[in-house]
Amino acid sequence: MILIKNGRIMDPKTKRDQVADLLIEDGIIAAIGKQEQDGDYERIIDAEGCIVAPGLIDVHVHFRDPGFTYKEDIESGSRAAAAGGFTTVVCMANTKPTIDNVNTLRELLARAEHLPIKMLQASAVSKGLKGEELVDFHAMKEAGAVGFTDDGIPLMDAAKLKEAMELAKECDMPISLHEEDPAFIDAPGVNQGIVSEQLGYGGASHLAEDVMVARDIMIAMETGASVDIQHISSGISVDLVRFAREHGADVVAEASPHHFSLTEEAVLEHGTLARMNPPLRTEWDRQKIIEGLQDGTITIIATDHAPHSAEEKAQPLGKAPSGIIGLETSLALGVTNLVQKGHLTMMQLLEKMTINPAVLYHLEQGSIEIGKPADLVIFNENESFIVDKFYSKASNSPFTGMQLNGKVIYTICDGKVVFENSK
Repeated sequence: MILIKNGRIMDPKTKRDQVADLLIEDGIIAAIGKQEQDGDYERIIDAEGCIVAPGLIDVHVHFRDPGFTYKEDIESGSRAAAAGGFTTVVCMANTKPTIDNVNTLRELLARAEHLPIKMLQASAVSKGLKGEELVDFHAMKEAGAVGFTDDGIPLMDAAKLKEAMELAKECDMPISLHEEDPAFIDAPGVNQGIVSEQLGYGGASHLAEDVMVARDIMIAMETGASVDIQHISSGISVDLVRFAREHGADVVAEASPHHFSLTEEAVLEHGTLARMNPPLRTEWDRQKIIEGLQDGTITIIATDHAPHSAEEKAQPLGKAPSGIIGLETSLALGVTNLVQKGHLTMMQLLEKMTINPAVLYHLEQGSIEIGKPADLVIFNENESFIVDKFYSKASNSPFTGMQLNGKVIYTICDGKVVFENSK
């Protein structure tokens, strides 16, 4: 048994917000409320001054395994997740080989069983991410996939996408979409605007996202599929998602911490460490994303954790790969840039990082309730730290050296302490 005492228990599902003790027994939340201090406990954790929240859930990560394990693997990715307060993650399918068949999926899931956190896996939508032949949706669900996505590559064939949405609906599983039309991308990773002009770099227009989102929400409305608009970056796309939701579409959107924290100006300071797809955009876009988070248009915060080697990111802007790591800074960026600046309450932030992702993927995790798995994060919203080390294999982050608030103290998964901040 583990006793967590004196913590501020915050659970977005039940709206519980109280200072209380929490008892963990056999990996399950056994009791909430005042507990005897002299019981036969394996461990007592004093959480005074800290928030005890459901373990965070990230529906958009890249662990690069199989095929690109020099960047990250499931072990190092899981350590990074635990250090960031995450107890459940959903991995994308753009590995080598692609997660587009039952054998590859089952082999990966078997290796993930020993991990300290829950690593779930999405299936590709199309074979080889080519957007041509669809995977066997029902077989991939049966083999353990939790959703479908060709993340990293847009699905350009609208008829094929409609068929994929219909199959995903049959499976009662979400389909997640990377929204970038290549016709409006002169050069990827940087917003087409003032900064790209200053750098003499073609850039990616907001139109690349907007036209895809507009098309796909219409198809979502027609099919009734559960659709996740991934890493939304354009303010116009936020308005489009709002329109879809107001008209009854089962559409959600993810915002990544970098898109609500930074603008295209970061490329001038951080170079390739601020190159990502979709790119950082203008301050207007950033404010529209925050507005979408405030009014419930954007229901999920997801990192798009994208590790790359230092050598890859050291290349010139036009040759370096896009993407940054994000698991270890996500919660703190939300606390620092959303909660402490008055944009969201702490409960609203946690809702977008726990129960909302759980609902999208039909997970039993995401709440603090008696009888549920003891997946928890304990953090101090007021304790600051300098971003200076990573448990990930990679360190491609524009936030290195930044002071953030919201230090993770413990991460607990299935009743086991999987991360403890020794500092």
